[in-house]
Amino acid sequence: MSFSSTTRSGVLALAIACFAMAVGVCVARPSVALGDTLDDLEAKVERTNDDLTAANDKVAQLQQEIDGNQQRIAEIEAQLPATRAAAMQSIRAQYKMQQGSQGLVELVLSSENFYDFLATIQFLDSVTSYNTDQIQSLVNLTNELSSTQANLNSQLSQAKSERQNAQDALSSAVAARTALQQRMAEEQAAQQAEAEAALREAVQSEGQTFQTESGNTATVEVPQPPSSSPSSSGSPNDSSSSSENVSWESDKDGFVAQWGARIDAYLAGSPLAGYGSTFAAAAWDHGIDPRLSPAISAVESSKGRYCAYSHNAWGWGNVSWGSWETAIYAHTAGLASGYGGYLTYSMAQKYCPPNASAWYSSVAANMAAI
Repeated sequence: MSFSSTTRSGVLALAIACFAMAVGVCVARPSVALGDTLDDLEAKVERTNDDLTAANDKVAQLQQEIDGNQQRIAEIEAQLPATRAAAMQSIRAQYKMQQGSQGLVELVLSSENFYDFLATIQFLDSVTSYNTDQIQSLVNLTNELSSTQANLNSQLSQAKSERQNAQDALSSAVAARTALQQRMAEEQAAQQAEAEAALREAVQSEGQTFQTESGNTATVEVPQPPSSSPSSSGSPNDSSSSSENVSWESDKDGFVAQWGARIDAYLAGSPLAGYGSTFAAAAWDHGIDPRLSPAISAVESSKGRYCAYSHNAWGWGNVSWGSWETAIYAHTAGLASGYGGYLTYSMAQKYCPPNASAWYSSVAANMAAI
């Protein structure tokens, strides 16, 4: 097949544009290592932010208690001078009466009888005792409040230290998340560049054959651009449907219903026909693109028609399985754990090293058809 330079450039541009739409994957439910790490860091940021909020609340609470305690101390200290003065006055009066005969004489003379004299003595003693008790009570309360204040100040210092630790932990978690996001963005950009280079190479050899990992021969395919006029049929094989990203927002039943039907339409007439729901359920369980395993089966074995080993439609080593269901779940689990669960050029290099560009482009083209 030959292309003019203008036609070849146009096909290449359309293929690269289609690549972004055909195999783009929403990361709302990631299962790859970087995704899990990012989830962990997101959780850590949320947790440390909650810790910082709690620490701030504790500091504010303690500061409020300290302010209230200090205000109470100030009120008591304001009462002490008058109470001390009253007590000292009664003490001086009692002392004079006890030490000086003149005071006792005046008290006797001013009393109508001896009982009045005793009553006056008892009253003065009671007043002195009351004022003394009041002073002692205020002193004791002041001491208690001062002790409480010292304890609160110690707690406040500890709370501020904990708040600083929480702030440091949050800053560290945010920095780690930012660094990981930056690294992921760089890796994504590198993967995008590799993918574009692979598609350029595939366009040059479109229609030619290459050997797959299973040992079969496949034809190089490139993702086709979406139809210029949307189809009204809504068929799973419409090119307008193939540009959709995988969404993990629904529950498993909704996910399986949506992708199972589309995969069934794609696999119709093949040995894997009718296993669309199995592919979709396995993809949900392992968090991978539901189109990936069916598309690989098309490239490696024409959707299960030419298998070197029993029920092995993917060129998956020298493995045989007893049923398609067991094989689909095993292959999907392997894609999740060993290949990231979505199509990248790095994955193609690992899955089919000798013909990575042709394999990558052909799998992308088949994913776009689902």
